[in-house]
Amino acid sequence: MVELDCLGDMCPIPIMKLKQCEALNETGEQVMLVTDHSCVLESIADYCGKRNLDMHVEEPMNGIWEITVTKV
Repeated sequence: MVELDCLGDMCPIPIMKLKQCEALNETGEQVMLVTDHSCVLESIADYCGKRNLDMHVEEPMNGIWEITVTKV
């Protein structure tokens, strides 16, 4: 699994980092995007919905989200 550190990054930077990630070229591959901006959750959800990607969100610490994106 590839991890993208997007702490402190405002939209659209996390989307741009996800688009450049080649790990999502194969079915079953995963990318974990770590962010501290709640607006990124909506942007990633919209992006995943349009590209047949699965998204799972966890908040391990208050205000820090781990978004796992999987190629399906």
